Amino acid sequence: MNKKKKPFLGMPAPLGYVPGLGRGATGFTTRSDIGPARDANDPVDDRHAPPGKRTVGDQMKKSQAADDDDEDLNDTNYDEFNGYAGSLFSSGPYEKDDEEADAIYAALDKRMDERRKERREQREKEEIEKYRMERPKIQQQFSDLKRKLAEVTEEEWLSIPEVGDARNKRQRNPRYEKLTPVPDSFFAKHLQTGENHTSVDPRQTQFGGLNTPYPGGLNTPYPGGMTPGLMTPGTGELDMRKIGQARNTLMDMRLSQVSDSVSGQTVVDPKGYLTDLNSMIPTHGGDINDIKKARLLLKSVRETNPHHPPAWIASARLEEVTGKLQVARNLIMKGTEMCPKSEDVWLEAARLQPGDTAKAVVAQAVRHLPQSVRIYIRAAELETDIRAKKRVLRKALEHVPNSVRLWKAAVELEEPEDARIMLSRAVECCPTSVELWLALARLETYENARKVLNKARENIPTDRHIWVTAAKLEEANGNTQMVEKIIDRAITSLRANGVEINREQWIQDAEECDKAGSVATCQAVMRAVIGIGIEEEDRKHTWMEDADSCVAHNALECARAIYAYALQVFPSKKSVWLRAAYFEKNHGTRESLEALLQRAVAHCPKAEVLWLMGAKSKWLAGDVPAARSILALAFQANPNSEEIWLAAVKLESENNEYERARRLLAKARSSAPTARVFMKSVKLEWVLGNIEAAQELCEEALKHYEDFPKLWMMKGQIEEQEEQTDKAREAYSQGLKKCPHSTPLWLLLSRLEEKIGQLTRARAILEKSRLKNPKNPGLWLESVRLEYRAGLKNIANTLMAKALQECPSSGVLWSEAIFLEARPQRKTKSVDALKKCEHDPHVLLAVAKLFWSERKITKAREWFHRTVKIDSDLGDAWALFYKFELQHGTEEQREEVRRRCENAEPRHGELWCAVSKDIANWQRKIGEILVLVAARIKNTF
Repeated sequence: MNKKKKPFLGMPAPLGYVPGLGRGATGFTTRSDIGPARDANDPVDDRHAPPGKRTVGDQMKKSQAADDDDEDLNDTNYDEFNGYAGSLFSSGPYEKDDEEADAIYAALDKRMDERRKERREQREKEEIEKYRMERPKIQQQFSDLKRKLAEVTEEEWLSIPEVGDARNKRQRNPRYEKLTPVPDSFFAKHLQTGENHTSVDPRQTQFGGLNTPYPGGLNTPYPGGMTPGLMTPGTGELDMRKIGQARNTLMDMRLSQVSDSVSGQTVVDPKGYLTDLNSMIPTHGGDINDIKKARLLLKSVRETNPHHPPAWIASARLEEVTGKLQVARNLIMKGTEMCPKSEDVWLEAARLQPGDTAKAVVAQAVRHLPQSVRIYIRAAELETDIRAKKRVLRKALEHVPNSVRLWKAAVELEEPEDARIMLSRAVECCPTSVELWLALARLETYENARKVLNKARENIPTDRHIWVTAAKLEEANGNTQMVEKIIDRAITSLRANGVEINREQWIQDAEECDKAGSVATCQAVMRAVIGIGIEEEDRKHTWMEDADSCVAHNALECARAIYAYALQVFPSKKSVWLRAAYFEKNHGTRESLEALLQRAVAHCPKAEVLWLMGAKSKWLAGDVPAARSILALAFQANPNSEEIWLAAVKLESENNEYERARRLLAKARSSAPTARVFMKSVKLEWVLGNIEAAQELCEEALKHYEDFPKLWMMKGQIEEQEEQTDKAREAYSQGLKKCPHSTPLWLLLSRLEEKIGQLTRARAILEKSRLKNPKNPGLWLESVRLEYRAGLKNIANTLMAKALQECPSSGVLWSEAIFLEARPQRKTKSVDALKKCEHDPHVLLAVAKLFWSERKITKAREWFHRTVKIDSDLGDAWALFYKFELQHGTEEQREEVRRRCENAEPRHGELWCAVSKDIANWQRKIGEILVLVAARIKNTF
């Protein structure tokens, strides 16, 4: 049997084995597999089947749809390019080669998608932006209004009225029940009869109140059950008074439970009690229950601790707040009996009592508290007559002779002579009061004042004010040489007495001396303390900060003293001399500036700027020979200095000495040839009308300095002026080959083409310039304006969007973008601009113009001030400010703007340079240029 047994029996079948496959015994089904044969229209066994599942055919369709997700191969689901929406072979097996093919196709799709991704996304973005500009959302249209919600205060928000009620009038305004108070007798009678009436019968009101035409009134023949509990025995009447008494007794019991019956002291902290009571004291119109509660609590505090003064004061104030002034007075007077040694209770009693009674209260208080300064001061305040006040204070000083406050109050009432006598007594009684000593010194003669201050120093050796006053006294009497000695001795003496020299306090004293007119004392204090407590390497930086701080506090002599000391320590520091010179220029006189500059050039002869400031100061004062001599000395110290050559040329040309200027320039070209010297030579000939000489000099200069763009510009502009368009174009083109990064050259060439009508060429030039100079706001701005001038506003807006993407922090572009928007969107744009460029003068100027266009005059003026403060060199801001004041300001405001502009000497700005660099205006002063620029501005924004 074992031999005949097959070896594979009981083993697992091999992989992929199908029983009967070898003999063809597969693929057939029997009726038992598929169930009984039924027609498709036969009903199913389930009698309650839902519609769509009630026949055998419906069930078969559903099962087929569940078994294989059969695709919708309808014509409506077919696309010529993509085919059917579903996958035709999704029901087939998904093998490894299918996965590989899918990965290859996915990689191809991704590669194809990336090829035009940037261009496509850019186009979609532009389309969305264009759509948003044409059809802005309601959200965007109201965004500026929504931004204003941030400024709405809580009170404004709460004062917004509620939305109207849509209900009808009867529902909105329900009639409240009218409740009429009735006397206790009514309730008593009602209880006796045992009847329950909840409303008054209309017939009763008709026949005269509670009288009814029926005999018996409210008595009914059917007496109800009476409740004897609320009725007083024997009388049958309800006693309301006893109910109130019972309630009060109950409250007293509860309050007395908190007190400790053993020691007689309260367990509750009275101060904590009073803190709660202060929060409970209502204002007028407060809840009556809160007042009652506070009153009860205060009563409890008074009873448990009657010698606690704040309890009496709080009780009196509660009654005062609720309008019961007499009760408050009675309470506080009882408080004075219980706490006769409390200063606060007596002062509160004096405050609450009327005039004469208050005096009597204060007199009583003085008997109990003869040493109380506050009570004496209150007594003096109650007196209306000066003599009576003096009498009270003198009486007070007999009892309390060492009170500084009393002495000061008494001295203030006296005449100077009597005050001096009183103060001499006061300093004996209060020898440690600095104020009294100083007051006495001020009233004494010079000799006596010195003695007083010496005595004060002996009594109070640690106070600096006495020393400073002594120095001021000497200065006021002409002994300025003593001031320095006194301050030095003060520092030595105070250190010897262990006083720390606080530098900030002394500087503050010096500033006060400066404001009081004691210049020598102020300077002496500054010299003495300026170097105390500063590291050697920090000295210059700290002193410059101190000087700026003094200027900010308007203590100019202090600042001058600091600069003088710093210049002694750092005589060869050019930066310190410059700071001091600018200080004198802004705050000093012309003489002080020139004296300082003379010393400066002696110590720093190589500092050209100091020489030039000195020469300019002389020139502005009309002293041309002195200016020439200064420049001659400067030449000796700085031979071949370009700045000094050009300053000398400017001096001569401004004073119409053209031949001298020419000779100086010729000398400069031979001894110190620089591009600027050649440029000034060309300009001088050009403005004087010698065009040929200017052109020759320009050609000569370009041989040496072909990479200096201003020479190319001048050459082109001269040709343009002579109406030689082709030569001008050639000059600009050649210049751009040598100087491709010069923005003004690109702009000049573009405007030349635009001027002769070659708009396409101008556009091409600007595109080329932007390629060579990426992220250049000036070129982008010109491109935008070119399109705008051509009437292509949509293209201008598109270019502006691109420009702001490339230069997101350019104030020039943002300021232009604000006014490219329609009026409703300008405010929103200005907010965005301020976020990106918060302190850019162009953006601030645009906001000022925006307020001006909206006729918000005060705000516009404020923003103009802010703009010229941030950048005083921007001429356009000054011109617009001046134009604004011409229309909306006074004569004084206009002159103020003009004066500030002349002091600032602006050099930059598009509108400003167009006028100031015009050769017709070459000799104009700043004020004249300001008027010309303002005249050109039109209110078209």
